[in-house]
Amino acid sequence: MAIIREERIGGQRLILGDCLEVMPLLGKVDAVVTDPPYGVNGGSGTIGKASDKTKYSDAFPDTLEYLRDVSVAAVSMALSMSGRGAITPGNQHAFEYPKPDDMGIMYQPAATGLSQWGRCTSQPILFYGRDPRVGLTIQPKHIITTRPSEKNGHPCPKPLYVMEWIVNRASLPNETIMDPFMGSGTTLVACQKLGRQGIGIELDKDYFDIACKRVDEATRQPDLFVEPIAQPTQDGFDLG
Repeated sequence: MAIIREERIGGQRLILGDCLEVMPLLGKVDAVVTDPPYGVNGGSGTIGKASDKTKYSDAFPDTLEYLRDVSVAAVSMALSMSGRGAITPGNQHAFEYPKPDDMGIMYQPAATGLSQWGRCTSQPILFYGRDPRVGLTIQPKHIITTRPSEKNGHPCPKPLYVMEWIVNRASLPNETIMDPFMGSGTTLVACQKLGRQGIGIELDKDYFDIACKRVDEATRQPDLFVEPIAQPTQDGFDLG
Protein backbone atom coordinates (compact mmCIF):
# COMPACT_ATOMS: atom_id res chain seq x y z
CA MET A 1 0.00 0.00 0.00
CA ALA A 2 1.46 3.34 -1.06
CA ILE A 3 0.00 5.24 1.88
CA ILE A 4 0.78 3.73 5.26
CA ARG A 5 -0.84 6.47 7.34
CA GLU A 6 -2.34 9.89 6.84
CA GLU A 7 -3.05 12.74 9.26
CA ARG A 8 -4.83 16.03 8.62
CA ILE A 9 -3.78 18.68 11.12
CA GLY A 10 -4.85 22.29 10.76
CA GLY A 11 -4.58 23.04 7.07
CA GLN A 12 -1.88 20.42 6.55
CA ARG A 13 -1.96 16.91 5.13
CA LEU A 14 0.79 14.58 6.38
CA ILE A 15 1.35 11.25 4.64
CA LEU A 16 3.56 8.37 5.77
CA GLY A 17 4.76 6.47 2.72
CA ASP A 18 7.12 6.37 -0.26
CA CYS A 19 6.85 9.68 -2.13
CA LEU A 20 7.40 8.03 -5.53
CA GLU A 21 4.36 5.82 -4.86
CA VAL A 22 2.22 8.48 -3.17
CA MET A 23 2.62 11.41 -5.55
CA PRO A 24 0.86 9.73 -8.51
CA LEU A 25 -2.23 9.47 -6.27
CA LEU A 26 -2.32 13.22 -5.68
CA GLY A 27 -3.66 15.99 -7.87
CA LYS A 28 -1.99 19.18 -9.01
CA VAL A 29 -0.36 21.49 -6.46
CA ASP A 30 0.64 25.13 -6.72
CA ALA A 31 4.28 24.80 -5.72
CA VAL A 32 6.94 22.42 -4.42
CA VAL A 33 9.18 23.35 -1.49
CA THR A 34 11.52 20.67 -0.21
CA ASP A 35 14.90 20.04 1.41
CA PRO A 36 15.83 16.57 0.10
CA PRO A 37 18.66 14.36 1.38
CA TYR A 38 22.06 15.64 0.25
CA GLY A 39 23.67 12.30 -0.62
CA VAL A 40 26.68 12.84 1.67
CA ASN A 41 26.37 9.82 3.97
CA GLY A 42 25.66 11.98 6.99
CA GLY A 43 28.68 14.23 6.57
CA SER A 44 28.26 17.89 7.46
CA GLY A 45 30.11 18.99 4.32
CA THR A 46 31.88 17.59 1.29
CA ILE A 47 34.81 16.47 3.44
CA GLY A 48 32.82 16.03 6.64
CA LYS A 49 33.02 12.68 8.35
CA ALA A 50 29.83 10.67 8.85
CA SER A 51 28.63 10.47 12.43
CA ASP A 52 25.64 9.06 14.24
CA LYS A 53 24.48 12.60 15.03
CA THR A 54 24.10 13.58 11.38
CA LYS A 55 23.00 10.31 9.78
CA TYR A 56 19.42 9.80 8.71
CA SER A 57 17.46 6.79 9.89
CA ASP A 58 17.76 3.31 8.41
CA ALA A 59 14.60 3.96 6.34
CA PHE A 60 16.75 5.19 3.46
CA PRO A 61 20.48 5.58 2.67
CA ASP A 62 21.93 9.07 2.35
CA THR A 63 24.05 8.15 -0.66
CA LEU A 64 24.67 9.62 -4.09
CA GLU A 65 22.97 6.58 -5.61
CA TYR A 66 19.83 7.17 -3.54
CA LEU A 67 19.89 10.85 -4.44
CA ARG A 68 20.06 10.07 -8.16
CA ASP A 69 17.53 7.23 -8.12
CA VAL A 70 15.00 8.65 -5.64
CA SER A 71 15.55 12.30 -4.71
CA VAL A 72 16.08 13.61 -8.24
CA ALA A 73 13.26 11.45 -9.59
CA ALA A 74 10.89 12.64 -6.85
CA VAL A 75 11.73 16.31 -7.36
CA SER A 76 11.24 15.93 -11.13
CA MET A 77 7.85 14.28 -10.58
CA ALA A 78 6.81 16.91 -8.05
CA LEU A 79 7.72 19.74 -10.41
CA SER A 80 5.66 18.11 -13.16
CA MET A 81 2.68 18.37 -10.80
CA SER A 82 3.21 22.07 -10.12
CA GLY A 83 5.54 23.77 -12.54
CA ARG A 84 6.85 26.00 -9.74
CA GLY A 85 9.13 25.28 -6.82
CA ALA A 86 12.07 26.05 -4.59
CA ILE A 87 14.55 23.29 -3.71
CA THR A 88 17.45 23.35 -1.26
CA PRO A 89 19.72 20.58 -2.63
CA GLY A 90 22.87 21.15 -0.60
CA ASN A 91 26.18 22.05 -2.23
CA GLN A 92 27.95 18.88 -3.24
CA HIS A 93 25.33 17.38 -5.56
CA ALA A 94 23.16 20.37 -6.47
CA PHE A 95 23.83 19.92 -10.20
CA GLU A 96 22.33 16.43 -10.19
CA TYR A 97 18.88 18.06 -10.17
CA PRO A 98 17.00 19.40 -13.21
CA LYS A 99 18.33 22.73 -14.49
CA PRO A 100 16.56 25.51 -12.55
CA ASP A 101 15.05 28.64 -14.07
CA ASP A 102 16.90 30.74 -11.51
CA MET A 103 19.07 30.36 -8.43
CA GLY A 104 19.14 31.98 -5.01
CA ILE A 105 21.25 31.51 -1.93
CA MET A 106 20.94 30.93 1.79
CA TYR A 107 23.88 32.64 3.46
CA GLN A 108 24.94 31.42 6.91
CA PRO A 109 27.95 33.51 7.97
CA ALA A 110 28.40 31.58 11.22
CA ALA A 111 28.38 28.11 9.58
CA THR A 112 31.37 25.87 10.32
CA GLY A 113 30.94 23.03 7.83
CA LEU A 114 33.85 22.34 5.49
CA SER A 115 33.92 21.73 1.76
CA GLN A 116 36.81 20.90 -0.52
CA TRP A 117 37.60 24.59 -0.95
CA GLY A 118 37.14 25.75 2.61
CA ARG A 119 34.44 26.74 5.09
CA CYS A 120 30.97 26.39 3.65
CA THR A 121 28.85 29.42 4.61
CA SER A 122 26.16 29.24 1.94
CA GLN A 123 23.75 26.85 0.26
CA PRO A 124 22.02 27.18 -3.11
CA ILE A 125 18.28 27.53 -3.60
CA LEU A 126 17.02 26.25 -6.96
CA PHE A 127 13.98 28.10 -8.29
CA TYR A 128 11.71 26.51 -10.91
CA GLY A 129 8.92 28.07 -12.94
CA ARG A 130 7.62 31.61 -12.80
CA ASP A 131 8.00 33.90 -9.78
CA PRO A 132 4.47 34.06 -8.32
CA ARG A 133 4.91 37.80 -7.69
CA VAL A 134 6.04 38.80 -11.19
CA GLY A 135 4.38 42.10 -12.00
CA LEU A 136 3.40 42.66 -8.36
CA THR A 137 6.64 43.26 -6.50
CA ILE A 138 10.36 42.58 -6.71
CA GLN A 139 11.84 40.52 -3.90
CA PRO A 140 15.40 39.29 -3.24
CA LYS A 141 16.56 35.77 -4.13
CA HIS A 142 18.71 35.36 -1.04
CA ILE A 143 18.31 35.05 2.70
CA ILE A 144 20.90 35.71 5.40
CA THR A 145 20.41 33.87 8.67
CA THR A 146 22.30 33.25 11.88
CA ARG A 147 19.40 31.46 13.53
CA PRO A 148 20.07 27.81 14.49
CA SER A 149 17.83 24.90 13.57
CA GLU A 150 15.43 23.60 16.19
CA LYS A 151 16.63 20.42 17.90
CA ASN A 152 13.66 18.16 17.30
CA GLY A 153 15.03 14.64 16.76
CA HIS A 154 15.83 15.01 13.05
CA PRO A 155 19.54 15.16 12.16
CA CYS A 156 19.38 17.90 9.52
CA PRO A 157 16.39 20.24 9.95
CA LYS A 158 16.37 23.63 8.24
CA PRO A 159 15.78 26.63 10.53
CA LEU A 160 12.06 27.42 10.58
CA TYR A 161 12.80 31.05 9.72
CA VAL A 162 14.51 29.93 6.49
CA MET A 163 11.67 27.63 5.44
CA GLU A 164 9.13 30.37 6.18
CA TRP A 165 11.07 32.66 3.85
CA ILE A 166 11.28 30.02 1.11
CA VAL A 167 7.59 29.08 1.37
CA ASN A 168 6.62 32.75 1.24
CA ARG A 169 8.99 33.34 -1.69
CA ALA A 170 7.69 30.41 -3.75
CA SER A 171 3.96 30.76 -3.13
CA LEU A 172 1.00 33.04 -2.44
CA PRO A 173 -1.48 32.86 0.47
CA ASN A 174 -3.99 29.97 0.31
CA GLU A 175 -1.95 28.06 -2.27
CA THR A 176 -1.10 24.37 -1.82
CA ILE A 177 2.54 23.45 -1.24
CA MET A 178 3.95 19.92 -1.52
CA ASP A 179 7.06 18.60 0.22
CA PRO A 180 7.93 15.04 -0.89
CA PHE A 181 10.75 14.86 1.71
CA MET A 182 8.89 16.19 4.74
CA GLY A 183 11.35 15.06 7.43
CA SER A 184 10.46 16.72 10.73
CA GLY A 185 7.80 18.85 9.05
CA THR A 186 9.46 22.26 8.95
CA THR A 187 7.94 23.09 5.55
CA LEU A 188 4.44 22.26 6.78
CA VAL A 189 4.94 24.21 10.00
CA ALA A 190 5.88 27.18 7.82
CA CYS A 191 2.79 26.58 5.67
CA GLN A 192 0.57 26.51 8.73
CA LYS A 193 2.03 29.75 10.03
CA LEU A 194 1.81 31.50 6.66
CA GLY A 195 -1.69 30.48 5.60
CA ARG A 196 -0.80 27.82 3.01
CA GLN A 197 -2.14 24.31 2.69
CA GLY A 198 0.69 21.81 2.78
CA ILE A 199 1.06 18.20 1.68
CA GLY A 200 4.06 16.47 3.24
CA ILE A 201 5.26 12.94 2.50
CA GLU A 202 7.74 11.10 4.74
CA LEU A 203 9.09 7.55 4.63
CA ASP A 204 10.40 7.28 8.20
CA LYS A 205 7.78 6.73 10.91
CA ASP A 206 9.76 8.47 13.67
CA TYR A 207 10.26 11.61 11.59
CA PHE A 208 6.59 11.46 10.57
CA ASP A 209 5.55 11.44 14.23
CA ILE A 210 7.82 14.42 14.95
CA ALA A 211 6.26 16.30 12.04
CA CYS A 212 2.72 15.59 13.26
CA LYS A 213 3.59 16.91 16.72
CA ARG A 214 5.22 20.07 15.37
CA VAL A 215 2.37 20.88 12.99
CA ASP A 216 -0.13 20.31 15.78
CA GLU A 217 1.79 22.74 17.99
CA ALA A 218 1.84 25.31 15.18
CA THR A 219 -1.92 24.88 14.76
CA ARG A 220 -2.47 25.57 18.45
CA GLN A 221 -0.35 28.73 18.26
CA PRO A 222 -1.68 30.55 15.18
CA ASP A 223 -0.25 33.78 13.85
CA LEU A 224 -2.85 36.45 14.61
CA PHE A 225 -1.92 38.32 11.44
CA VAL A 226 -2.50 35.35 9.11
CA GLU A 227 -5.98 34.40 7.95
CA PRO A 228 -6.97 30.87 9.13
CA ILE A 229 -6.47 28.16 6.52
CA ALA A 230 -9.57 26.63 4.98
CA GLN A 231 -9.77 22.92 5.79
CA PRO A 232 -8.70 20.83 2.76
CA THR A 233 -11.25 18.48 1.23
CA GLN A 234 -10.65 14.77 0.77
CA ASP A 235 -9.58 14.08 -2.81
CA GLY A 236 -7.68 11.56 -4.86
CA PHE A 237 -8.45 8.55 -2.71
CA ASP A 238 -10.24 7.40 0.40
CA LEU A 239 -8.49 5.31 3.01
CA GLY A 240 -11.90 4.08 4.18
